[in-house]
Amino acid sequence: MGDFFIVLVIFGSIFGVFYLHYNTRNRERMALIEKGADAGIFFSKKEKRITPVWKVLTLNLALLLMGVGIGIVFGATLGEYTAMGSEITMPGSIFFFAGTGLLVGYFISRDFDKVK
Repeated sequence: MGDFFIVLVIFGSIFGVFYLHYNTRNRERMALIEKGADAGIFFSKKEKRITPVWKVLTLNLALLLMGVGIGIVFGATLGEYTAMGSEITMPGSIFFFAGTGLLVGYFISRDFDKVK
């Protein structure tokens, strides 16, 4: 019975946050419209991205998997030839190289639109 209330409180909190966000946003917009503000302020003026999302996702996924692979090899090698056990070196090196791969993917994908 206690688990049910915990789940109910979690979902109620999430619903409350979204409801409050959208309700407040709607009230702010209505107040601006009543005062005669331009409706163009509600729309984003950002330029459309040239690079498709699938290219960025594919690049980041590939670099993440390469980082995990390098981390496994490095962790196994480090665990074998040092006094540290592989239960310490494996997760550390996997997370380190996976994060490095994602960081490299971020810097590469950031420059995609600048090339064209």
